[in-house]
Amino acid sequence: MCRNIRPLHNFEPPATSQEVHDAALQFVRKVSGSSRPSAANQAAFDRAVHEIAHATQHLLDALVTSAPPKNREEEAAKRRARSEARYAS
Repeated sequence: MCRNIRPLHNFEPPATSQEVHDAALQFVRKVSGSSRPSAANQAAFDRAVHEIAHATQHLLDALVTSAPPKNREEEAAKRRARSEARYAS
């Protein structure tokens, strides 16, 4: 799994359309093996990002949970702590 794709479900406030788009973009980059497609592939690349973002938003809208929403700042702090531990010298 690409490290740049973050969980988007069960946060307060909910994931924004920009966050959904960014996750879709990272997914398409990973699957295609290209961070910047050629001009010949640009339309297919953009269409894939749009379709995956659309499907992701539908998924997030349909998911239900009884767990309390997570706090974005607390989760970011946990990620930073894990990263510091991983890359500590």
